[in-house]
Amino acid sequence: MRRVTVLTDFGVKDGFAAAVKGVLASQLPDVVVDDAGHGIPPGDVHAAMWALGRYWRLYPAGTVHLVVVDPGVGTSRRVLVVEADGRFVVAPDNGIVTRVLDEAAEWKAVAPPAPLGADRGMSATFHGRDVFAPLAARLAAGEELSALGSVTDDPVRLVEPKPIRQRSDIVGQVIATDRFGNLITNVPGEWVSSEDAIRIGERTLALSPTYGSVAVGEATAVVNSDGRLEIAVRGGSAASRLGAGVGVRVEVSRDLETRRRPRPGETLHVE
Repeated sequence: MRRVTVLTDFGVKDGFAAAVKGVLASQLPDVVVDDAGHGIPPGDVHAAMWALGRYWRLYPAGTVHLVVVDPGVGTSRRVLVVEADGRFVVAPDNGIVTRVLDEAAEWKAVAPPAPLGADRGMSATFHGRDVFAPLAARLAAGEELSALGSVTDDPVRLVEPKPIRQRSDIVGQVIATDRFGNLITNVPGEWVSSEDAIRIGERTLALSPTYGSVAVGEATAVVNSDGRLEIAVRGGSAASRLGAGVGVRVEVSRDLETRRRPRPGETLHVE
């Protein structure tokens, strides 16, 4: 079974996502197309990188992941096709594939010549339809990666800030938010425990096992499904409630002599 997933920032109102899927359907009538999502914030390559990282390896080998979040459409940015652990990614070369490259045991990439695509002419503003969808269809039809372009070993990668760990103290930061308003940090989940005090802004939180471990409206910290420390508000948005976003400092400490650790569900306001 030939399967293609589609992730874009096109939304669902204007027909852009359907145009991409129409190309796939016309070239491969029996292809299975899964909507990975079309709600990536416009042009947010970092958000697309995170979203792709959540699902790419869960699909079987042979799956083609088509990702179109392309603020550089029509410019000199490269087109990229990656084979990683038997799966394929077709995307603009703007860092979207960073997590795939970091997580894959083996990968190789080619940069197809541009433009490729539509028989009726090439749009400089809609490469999702005219470039990326035809490439995804060719891969799903069984065409070899080597036939699509020249080998490249330097795909663009997004640089993620690293957390600092000193003895029992950790300094990290928020690196992403999701649609629920959860604040995703760069602190690995295995670095924290229920003994830690987790501080963001003027709030000090305890680590909870689940979102539901605290009352509705309460802020807490959890280890999320990506294995990262996350700040959340049950039934609400941590980003809005705490006035925090990407780049905000997060501290983890076990220095309980100078800072009392809150109980799960309790928020301490630290002066």
